Formats: sequence, C-alpha cells, structure tokens
Amino acid sequence: LSLPVTNVELQRLKDAFRRTSGLSCYMSQQCFLREVLGDVVPPRIAEVIYSSFGGTSKGLHFNNLIVGLVLLTRGRDEEKAKYIFSLFASDLGNHATREDMESMLQSVDGEIPLSLRKCFSEGEKVNYDKFKSWLLQNKDAFTFSRWLLSSGVCVTLTDDSDTPTFYQTLAGVTHLEESDIIDLEKRYWLLKAQSRTGRFDLETFVALVSPTIHTSLSEGLFHAFDENRDNHIDFKEISCGLSACCRGPLAERQKFCFKVFDVDHDGLLSRKEITEMVGALLEVWKDNRIDLLPVSTIWPDWTYDGHTQGHLTLEDYQIWSVKSAFANEFLNLLFQVCHIVLGLRPASPEEEGQIIRGWLERASRHGLQPGDYWFLIAVPWWQQWRDYVKYDNKHIVVEQPLVFDTVRSGVGAGTQARAEQGPEGESMASSHSSTEEKFIDNISSASEASETTSGSLLPRGSTATDICFARQHDDTDNQCFLGADGNMVVLRPGAIDNQPLVRSEPLKAPTLTMEGGLLRRSPSLILGRDFEVVPEPVWRALYHWYGANLGLPRPVIRNTKTDCAELELLPRHLLFLRQQQPPPRTPQNNVWVNMGKRFLCMCFQRNVPSPSAPLKRVLVYTGCFSRVGTIKDIHEYLSQRLRIKEEDMRLWLYNSENYLTLLDDEDHSLEGLKIPDEQYMVIEVRNKDMSWPEEMSFIANSNRMNRHNVPTEKGATGLSNLGNTCFMNSSIQCVSNTKPLTDYFTSGNHLYELNRTNPIGMRGHMAKCYGDLVQELWSGTQKNLAPLKLRWTIAKYAPRFNGFQQQDSQELLAFLLDGLHEDLNRVHEKPYVELKDSDGRPDWEVASEAWENHLRRNRSIVVDLFHGQLRSQVKCKTCGHVSARFDPFNFLSLPLPMDNSMHVEIIVTKLDGSCPVRYGLRLNADEKYTGLKRLLSELCCLNPEQILLAEVHASNIKNFPLDNQKVRRAVSGFLCAFEIPVPSAPTSVVSTPTQTDGIPIGSSVHYNSLNLGLIPKGMPSTVVPCGTEGSLANGLPDGPVVLPSDSPFTGYIITIHRKMMRAELYFLSSQKNRPSLFGMPLIVPCTVHTRTRDLYDSVWTQVSRLASPLPPQEASNHAQDCDDSMGYQYPFTLRVVQKDGNSCAWCPWYRFCRGCTVECNDERAAVGNAFMAVDWDPTALHLRYQTSQERIVEEHPSVEQSRRAQAEPISLDSCLQAFTSEEELGEDELYYCSKCKTHRLATKKLDLWRLPPILIIHLKRFQFMNGRWIKSQKIVRFPMETFDPSAFLTPRNADQSQESWRDKLGEGLHDTEGGVKKSGGGDTVCNPALTLNNGKGLYNILTDPLCSGRMASTPLSKDVCPNCSPESEGRRQGRGLVFPTGSRYQLSLSKESLDSGRESPMELEASRTRMGSMGEGLSDSTSGEDMARECDNTKSVSELNSNGYTENSMDLEASQGQRDLDPMYNLYAISCHSGILGGGHYVTYAKNPNEKWYCYNDSSCKELQSEEIDADSAYILFYEQQEVDYSLFMPKTDGKKMADTTCMDEDFESDYKKYCVLQ
Repeated sequence: LSLPVTNVELQRLKDAFRRTSGLSCYMSQQCFLREVLGDVVPPRIAEVIYSSFGGTSKGLHFNNLIVGLVLLTRGRDEEKAKYIFSLFASDLGNHATREDMESMLQSVDGEIPLSLRKCFSEGEKVNYDKFKSWLLQNKDAFTFSRWLLSSGVCVTLTDDSDTPTFYQTLAGVTHLEESDIIDLEKRYWLLKAQSRTGRFDLETFVALVSPTIHTSLSEGLFHAFDENRDNHIDFKEISCGLSACCRGPLAERQKFCFKVFDVDHDGLLSRKEITEMVGALLEVWKDNRIDLLPVSTIWPDWTYDGHTQGHLTLEDYQIWSVKSAFANEFLNLLFQVCHIVLGLRPASPEEEGQIIRGWLERASRHGLQPGDYWFLIAVPWWQQWRDYVKYDNKHIVVEQPLVFDTVRSGVGAGTQARAEQGPEGESMASSHSSTEEKFIDNISSASEASETTSGSLLPRGSTATDICFARQHDDTDNQCFLGADGNMVVLRPGAIDNQPLVRSEPLKAPTLTMEGGLLRRSPSLILGRDFEVVPEPVWRALYHWYGANLGLPRPVIRNTKTDCAELELLPRHLLFLRQQQPPPRTPQNNVWVNMGKRFLCMCFQRNVPSPSAPLKRVLVYTGCFSRVGTIKDIHEYLSQRLRIKEEDMRLWLYNSENYLTLLDDEDHSLEGLKIPDEQYMVIEVRNKDMSWPEEMSFIANSNRMNRHNVPTEKGATGLSNLGNTCFMNSSIQCVSNTKPLTDYFTSGNHLYELNRTNPIGMRGHMAKCYGDLVQELWSGTQKNLAPLKLRWTIAKYAPRFNGFQQQDSQELLAFLLDGLHEDLNRVHEKPYVELKDSDGRPDWEVASEAWENHLRRNRSIVVDLFHGQLRSQVKCKTCGHVSARFDPFNFLSLPLPMDNSMHVEIIVTKLDGSCPVRYGLRLNADEKYTGLKRLLSELCCLNPEQILLAEVHASNIKNFPLDNQKVRRAVSGFLCAFEIPVPSAPTSVVSTPTQTDGIPIGSSVHYNSLNLGLIPKGMPSTVVPCGTEGSLANGLPDGPVVLPSDSPFTGYIITIHRKMMRAELYFLSSQKNRPSLFGMPLIVPCTVHTRTRDLYDSVWTQVSRLASPLPPQEASNHAQDCDDSMGYQYPFTLRVVQKDGNSCAWCPWYRFCRGCTVECNDERAAVGNAFMAVDWDPTALHLRYQTSQERIVEEHPSVEQSRRAQAEPISLDSCLQAFTSEEELGEDELYYCSKCKTHRLATKKLDLWRLPPILIIHLKRFQFMNGRWIKSQKIVRFPMETFDPSAFLTPRNADQSQESWRDKLGEGLHDTEGGVKKSGGGDTVCNPALTLNNGKGLYNILTDPLCSGRMASTPLSKDVCPNCSPESEGRRQGRGLVFPTGSRYQLSLSKESLDSGRESPMELEASRTRMGSMGEGLSDSTSGEDMARECDNTKSVSELNSNGYTENSMDLEASQGQRDLDPMYNLYAISCHSGILGGGHYVTYAKNPNEKWYCYNDSSCKELQSEEIDADSAYILFYEQQEVDYSLFMPKTDGKKMADTTCMDEDFESDYKKYCVLQ
C-alpha cells in the first residue's frame, strides 16, 4: 500500500495529532472516536475500525493512523477488500469462517445479507481470493462494503473546497486584511466578555474608552460604530467602523468623525450639535496638547451661513476638518484608541511607534493616578522595539502637517541624563518647570517595602518624560542587518522578555497574585538603565501584538506621608501558611478528650495524659500586596482567589509556632500594622463542623501556646466553636446580654441560691458553670473564650446535645433556662397543686389561682424575669360551653406561614415570531404539569392543548415532561413552553380567512395562506432558488424514505439553530466543518398539506427578529455590501437532521451527510418525524444574526408578583395574630365537653394574659410537613423599639366582648397574607413533653387541645427541632394527639380530654418514668376522685414558708407593680439562623449596656450599626420591658451563707475523668 499523501497533508495530520494527543505518540480510543471519525459513525462500528487500525488499550500510533486513513479514503478496491477481509479473518489471516462473519455482521449491521450464502457455497470457510471475488460483485452487501466500495464515497482525506470564509468576505469589503480581522475577532470577544450584560453595549463601551475619550464624546462614538442602531456593537460593526476610522482615505475618516457629533443622525449638525462638538473638541485639545489654539480656527465663518440655516453639512465639515488641527487632534485620538484599546493591529512599524508615543505623552502630562497600574519592561527589549518602529522619527499619523506642531516634536527627545542612584530609603519625586505639563513621578523605593534594601530604584533627577520614554544606550545590542540598498534593517522584536528584571531563585510556593515576579534587588534596578514603565493600556496592546514571558504590573498608590501618588515597585511579599488536614475524628482521637484533659490540668492541677501536638502549618502560597492595602482587601482577594467564603476564612499574623495574632481589625493597612516584607501569615479555614482549627489547637495545647489578655469591652467576648456548637454559642450570648440576669450572676447572687437537692435539677452544676462563664465574659479581659465547662455540663445532663451535630438553638435555650431555673429554684420541697376548671368563674380569678399555684412550685430569678401567662380556651360547638385554662410560658413560639409552594419561571415562545415572554407561577409542591399548563394558559392566552412543554439545554430540547408528572425544577437548562398548532384552535399567528389550495378553513393551521409574503426586517421579497444541492442519498440503496401521503403527522417539527465551525486541523473531510448548536429551538407547524416553502416562511417569521435590520442607505458609509446573504431569499437553509442535530435523518451514516436540504419550493413537506436544522449562512450569521436579541425575553408582571409572594415579608403582629386566632378542631381532635358529657367538635383559642419583663419570641422556622422537615425563609419584620403587644392581651373586663379589643389592631393585622392556615399545613407539630413539665409545675400548654396548633414553647419543647427524625415527629401538622381513655397523660379536670403533641418513643418513656417517680399532681383520667383526695395534701401559702422560698423571694407586691407597667418592649438581642435545614450557622446580634450593637459570630465579636443587623434571618427575639426596676428582682443576701462549690468541682473532675477513660 502506497501512501499518496502530500507534504501539506502530512503536516496537517501531524499538527492535528499533536493538538489532540499532546506530546504522546499514541492517540486514545476516546480521542479517535471523537476527533477522527466524529459522532456520525455508530459506536460499535467505530470500535471495530479502531481495533482494525491497530489500536490497543495503550492507544493508536500515529503511523498506523495515517495508514488506516489513507486506505479508507484513497485505497484501491482490492486494498479495501483486503481490509474488509481482515475484519472477518482468523488470527492467521488466511481464511474467514461463516460463523465469524455472521457474528460480526449481526453485531454491526443487525442483519445477515442473503447473498452471503453464495460466498460460502463450497464450505464453511473462505479464503481471500474467493471472498474478494464475491465482495466486488456484491458491493452493497453490508455496511462496510457500501461505505468503502460503492460509488460516491463521501469522506476524503482532504477537503479542497475553498469557499470564501467570513473573514475573507469581510476583508473584501473593508480596508482590513484577513489577518487583521482574525486578530480583531479574538480581541472583540475578549472585550465583550468583560461586559456585565453579555452585550457590547454603551455601558461596556464607555468603560473601555474612558477616561481617554471624554464622557461627552463616548456616547456619540458608540453610536458611530452602532450602524443599525440596536444599542449593541456586533463584530461586523466594529470591523467596519475601525476600517472607516483608521484605514480608509482621509475623507472617510472625517466622515466617521462627523457621525460622532451627529447625535440625531439626520446628516446635519445643528447649532446645538456644533456647540457641543466645539466644547468636546476643546476638551480633547486640552487633554492632548499644551499649546494654545487660535480662536479663529474654532468657529469657521461659514458656520452660520444662511443657506444651511446655521447647520453644518458633511461636505462643509470635511472642508473645515482638512485645514483644522482642532478636528485632526480628535482624529488622532480616535486613531490611538482604536489601536490601543479596541485591538486593531497597526499597519506599519512606524505607525505603531507614533501611536505608542502619543499615548505615552498624554499619560506623562496627566501623571500617576492612584488605582492605576503601570507595567515594567526590560530596557533591552524596549530599545530593540524603539529601533524597529523608528521611535525617534517624527512621523505624522494622519497625513496633515497641522496635527502635530513643533511643541509636540520636542517631547521625549530631551538630553539623556546619567542615572544617579539616590540615597538609601528615599522615595524619588521630581517636578520640572517646562511648557509641557509634567506629572509628579513617585516610585516607591525599596525601603518603603523592606528595611533591608540597599538603595533607591530611581535615578535622581529623572523627568516625567524620561519615565515614559527610554534613553538611547550606545551599547544596546540591536538585532539588525543590512538591506539590499545598504541601509540598516531592524528585525521585528520577539516576545517581551522581562526575565532579567526578576530574581532568578524560584519562589518558595506558588503565588496567588499577579505581580509577575519579585524584582531583583542586587544589583539594584534603575529606571532608564534596567527598565521602563508604561501604562496598562499600552502594555496590553504590546502584549497583544508581541506577547511576553512575564508581565510585571505595579500599582499606583498614595504615599501616606507625602500625600503624593507614587508607583510601588516593591509591594509587600507575604508568605501564607495553611494547616495540614487533621486525621478524621474517631473515638480514640476525640478532640473533646484533648481539650478536656487540658481543661482539667488548668482547673485542677491534676496529672492527666498530655494532649496532642499543635497543628502543623506548611507554606502553600505567596503573594504581593500593596503596603497601603488593608487587611480587608487581602481577606477579600484571598477569599475570591481561593474560592472560600469570607466568613469561613481568617488571617493570623504568624510570630512563632506558639504565638499567633488574629488580624480581626480589617481596617488597618500593612503599613499601619508594620508588617514587613517576607512576613508569614496563616490562612485559617473553618472546619466542616464550624470550628476553627487554630482555636481548637490552642484549647488542646494551651500550656504550650501563649494567650495574652487583650482588654476589650465588657460583654464583647466571643465563644469558640467546639464543633458545630454555634447553636449553643448563639443562645448563651443572647442570655448573657440579658442585663438583669447577668447582674445576678456577676454579683455572685447565684451562689446564695444554689439548689443542690432538687431531684429534677442538675445539682447546681448548670448554674455554677454558667455563672463562671458569664463572669469571664463580662470581665473585659479576653476577646474569646472556650465554654468547655458549660458544654460538658449540658452534654452530661442532655445527651442529645452531645456530639458534633448541628442542633436547634431554641431547644438549647429552653434547656438552659430550665436548668438555671431548677438549679436556682427557691422552692426546695414542691407542694402538690390541684388543677381546677374555670367552671364559669371570672378569668381574673382563675388566672390568679393558676399563677399562685405556679409560684408555689417555681420561684427563681428565671421565673421572675422570663415567665408569663397564657389563656387557653376551648368552646364546644354544640352547647357553647367554654372551658378556660391559664398556663405559664417562658417564651412564645409564633407560627410562620409555611410556604408549601414553589416558584416556577417559564418562557413562552409563540409562532408569530414575537419576543418570548417569561411568566412566573406559584405552584403547589405536588402540582403536575397539567396544572402548570392550565395556569399558564390563563396568563399567555393559549389553550392548554396549544402548549408544548420542554426542558431546553445546550440549545436543544432535552426532555418533554409528561402531563401526569410532578413539576420539578430543571437540574440543567430551563423550562420552555412552545405554541403548537392544534386543529380548530386559534393560534398567535394571524391567518387569512380564505381558502387556499383547496384546504378548508378551520382544518389545522393555514400556514400556506398566512400573510408571509411580506418578508420583514428589510429582506427582499423576490424569490430566488435556494440552491441546487439535493439529497446525497438520492438514488442510493439507503436513501431517504418518502412517507406515504396518508401518513399521520404530529403537526409540528422541532427545529434547531446550527452553524458550521470550520477547523483548519482535521483528519477527515467530514470533520473540517463541524456543526454547533446555538440559540433557542423552534417549533415549525407542519401538516399533510404544508409546502416546503411554508416551512421557510414559518421559520423566517420566528427568527426575523433575530436578524438585524439593514442600516439606512443614507447613513451607511462602510461595508454595506459585506452581507452576501442579501442575495438570498432567506439567510439560512433548512436540513433534516437527527435529534442531536449532528447528522442527517435520511441518509445512512457512511454518507457522512450533515443533513439533506429541504428545498424551498411548492412541493409537500415530507419531513416525517425528523428534526430540522436552520443552517445559517456563515456571513449572515456574523453580520445579521444578533445574539443580543436572542437573549432578550420580556418579563410578564407575574414573574415579579410570584417572586414577591415568595419572599414578601410579614409583620410580627401578623404572627401574633395567627397565634391568638381562633381555630377549629377537626374530626380527629374531638374535645370532651364536660357539659355534653361526650366528645364534641370545638374551637380553640389562645390569648396573652400576663407578659414577663423579658419577653422571648421564637419564630418557628423549622416545621415538619409532608413527611419531611422544612425551613421557612419568610422574612419577619419586627420593631427594634417600643414593641407593644398589648393588643393581644386578654381584656381584663369580663363584660367586654372578645372582638372589641381586636378592633384596635387596625387593618394591618387582618391581612390574610400575614396569617397562617388554620388546622392545616402551617400549624405546628405539638410537643407532648410532660403535662406538668417534668413535675416542676410549669404546665406544658402543648398537652392541651386549646393550643395544639399554636403553642407557647416550654423549656422542653421539641416541636421545632430540625434534627429530629421523621419517625419521632411524624404527626400531621395542626393536629394534636388525642390519647384514648385511660391514658395516664390525661388530666381529669371536669373530665376534659386534654390533647398533647407527639414525642419520640424514647423521650415519652423517659417522661413517663420520671413522672411516675415524681407523683406530683398526676392522676389517671378515669379517677377524678383520686385527684380530689390528693387535694388534701396541698399546702397553703403560709405553710410554704417552711420551704424557704418566701423569705428569699422578691416582694410579691413589688413584683405585681412591675408587671402592671405598660407592656412596651425594646429589642436587645437576636439569634439568627442562616443556611439550610439541619446545618447552616447561628449568629447573635446583641445590644451592650454601652448602647452599642455587637455581632457575636462564635469567637468573633464586632461592633456594628443597628442598620447592619441581618434581621431577615431572625430566629429568636429577646425583648426587654421598658421602665422596669430590676433591682427589685435581686435577692436579699444579707446574713446568708454562700454555697460551698468545692465538692462540685470534684464531682466534675471525677465525671470527666471517667469520660476520658471511656473515650
């Protein structure tokens, strides 16, 4: 086999192989299938070809690949036949068996040809000669033979078609070369990518050209480029504009400038436009020149000529501009901007030099501006470039002698000064008295960045011009040679080489910043001798034209001492350390053990095993930052660079292994903190359990690490996260900022009231540990603490809070307050109290009795501050009997409306070609697509039958959701609704009510009678044949299958946009032009009567809005004929394709057809079930297709309404209204009526009766719905001051109606949007807990049907736990659990059956055991007599003195007086939860006694303004009643003995040792 491959082809194949396989000599199988054969060849056949070429698991060698490709494309029939025989032959290759051939053909083709029996007529084996003889006679026997041996092979080694490319077409109609256009396209897409909107619009354009182009001219310049006035500059417009502005004759250039000033595009400059033009040109002159311009040249005499009524025509402007340096200066500025900013490559070296010179001169006059960046360039390259562009020659860019005057010629050509090194540690600044404005040149010396530098970087006396323009050095080694005429010719310099400027030694670690490298310090670098500096635009242009091995940007800063701008050459070089990842936690490697051992060692000085070693920190990054940059700047940069959330990262100053300083004051600069060069810093990233590695290491190794006491505001101390303990820290900080309670603990009063004998308490441990912690928090000596003792105590008495799982802060808060209350309860022996029914008595009497009973059993500082009273009422719907109870509460749990709906946005595309519209829908979570279509049809005025739903992804339809499926949010892509034609249904396309071609009106959609004869958007209406290309499969055995005329049609064809991407490097001709999908798919109507011309008309109707209109003839002045699609009726061709859009739907794969053309004629559209591709003409695609229009989608008001409803805030009053609203009990919540003596339907209602001095409001964000926990993201608006809940207090006047007091609420409280559903999904799963709150007398109102749906949480409430299992909280929302008769959890008060919520079996059993052992006030529901007999044991108030609570308690009358104050409250603390359910993070905002707000984020505590509080994520609110004298709440300790806590410490140590041993 010969290899007829040309050198050009062989080089192309080598380059393609290198591009796909890199440096390897082998190509992988996946790469072979994708790059060589493409996605047209079926995978099974492709694998066979790969193996036959010699491919193995290692890959396919390049030589074997070339041999195989040549054989397939250029081999003779005998060679191809031998190749096919090798596919079936045995291992020896001398024969093929019938079994092997049939197996292979069955696998590849799915069938065995009948003619195969002739091949094996003489036996079961066949040799090559007989096989070849049979094969050449039966070339159509199977796939391989049809592909390789049949006539009309469709794939070759080289595609010789040389159709003009878009670049060639555009080059032919502009003054640009094809290479210029290719280079310009790269720059265009780079600039467009910087756009915020994705379009090259006015906003993007102004940001690019400013401040070089004055603001008054930027908009006019934009519109001069925007020929079609669509507020977007496409690639054609920028190419043609640059051609007209920079490469055309002078008249065309001035014509372009005229368009900049012609604001109204009328071809004339009005007086107003002339005035604005003159003002703008004056600004340009001042910015670019220093000499004065004669006034006579500004206002020509003919400006006010009568025949133009003071207007200026284009011809007049051109005449004036030829002689005016005023206009030519603006043209020169545009010339520079087009090359430097927009990326046009200069036409000659001399032109390039003049462009750079002009830009540098202007930058020299403006001076250094803080915030800008300048770039260093090594002098050797700079000098070579100067010689190449003839930098010192005074060539004029625009061929007019008046543009540059003699003043300009002197710039940059001054006397070269010797470089004199300044003294060490001095910043260089120079100013010069000359006619040209100089900028103050300050370049920071090495001493500003490091104290070890040996000298300044600047020569003394260097001028501003010297900085921008290099001196000539006689010893420069220029790359030159003599030309044919004997003149010296300078070679074009290569890439910019800045390597001599930087240190040769490698960095210790990768750099995170873009400084390019550390500048060399020895020997010192000197400006002019070693390097030059250029502004950023100039560097970008040079880099675009030449490339560079190293970019050295340096910032312009403002010197804090001199207040002058200077260039910081040596920023601070910082070294960043990271902690090594710790091993995973195991019971044997528990951080709690290490921290606990260290804690025991500190507290008790006992011998315990040594803790683990400190964290190992390794150098991972380096970076350079300006010395005036703040810690916040560095923190934000590192966060973005490393893709770490800012709140999950902290910076430490590394002083030594055991001495780190947290950089938490982010406003300080590196210079202010005196951070030197080469300083080590530690990047600390929060662990997954929300703890900080450095804090945990310090806690576990505190004896080795120094902790320095840092004075801080009292109370402004953070708490370390010990592993997902932010929930605990948040609750503790809220309680800690409760001033009266904190005063109680800091004064030591709790030590006088410790109740260590309370059987349901915690032996005083909770109060003792909390008191110790509060005293530390308010000592004002440390910025953060580790709450180890309290954490261990909580975990000991409440194992559910142990471990490292996220918990609910409300549950922890409830447990904490309950524990403090029991440990400080002044009632040491709790009396039995009887629960009595209201039985028609006045509310005040029943309430006083209940409150007195509560105080008999519960007297503590917690009760005095936090306990209030609720009125719960049940009313029989049959007899009207009302039963009221009064229960204590320590915080209110307010229901939030749980949003069980989802917000769905859907784009609707209609057949009339109108702009797609986005609609917003709010659907039930279980809604199906049928309901979605029904709701959508009401908005978009289409019948549900006309709506086709589809998920669009990657410009193709990914999936068609079924009507009976549940609506789901698309994982990838987005949901669209397409209008489809439905028989006898109206459509959005306007139909002509006539009968055409014998089709009756009303049958399907009359697209052949549509008014589509007028081609919109300026397309010609003349019909030109679409081309002569026919189906490649015509006449072939596997050609298109023409469907019969009576074949059913679906009524529409799915159509996708497609363009061909040309590749210069390819292996087979089929891969030279590859299809690429873009845009939005279309739905094209098609019935049995539709003509192919109708298909084109329908497609054009829908896509014509995407094609830009032609510019007005009178306004067009460049490249009007560049759009060769104007010669066609349509700028696209329709082809039938497969669903993926890559291959033809009619032709067999071995034809490598990309799609058979659908001719544009009057024949029937026999497309069948195939997809269609809209193949845009390449030129029309680039010049007419508007990608920006494709992205435009009109937004229906429903989108905003749906979004607003999703996140519309509700008021706290509306939550209270929902809490106190009446609710009907359902059939499964029947209430036992003591009057009817049976279970009845009833209503229930809660009201506030008595408010505490400290009111805690819990917003119930976590609720169990539909078998799963969900979090409400509803925003609740609450007052910060003067919160008045009195409107929800039960009126004390018994004769007052229940409704009258509600009228005071106003209309705002009756807004249904703020409420919640009653007895429905918005209600709460109730907590059964204990009927008597573990026997403490704090009656759990959850056990009452009066409040089964809206409850005031007790200290042991579980209703909002986001971490409880569904099994333990699986009750339906809003329904209490009705216990059967005989349950021990019923109270027989008036024989009422009291509901309770649901609790986990474990907690129920624990509660049952505890209550059985207490025997305090509980009885079976069936034994009311027993309850009565127990009443004899109830002690009187006087008898309670023996229990010791009265004399240590606050005065009852004083207490009552305090509670009778007006219930006006001020907010003082908020616990906020952000993030997902079962995780997220808790943060506290609290008001210090110094009247300042602080944010407590675990160990961080920062002051902030009240406006900065994240109120949207509020979870628990803490309110303090106004004008309360809290001194009355303090106990009298005179003569009392303080409790001895030594034994408590010993108990703690003993228990913790046991824990450590177990671990």
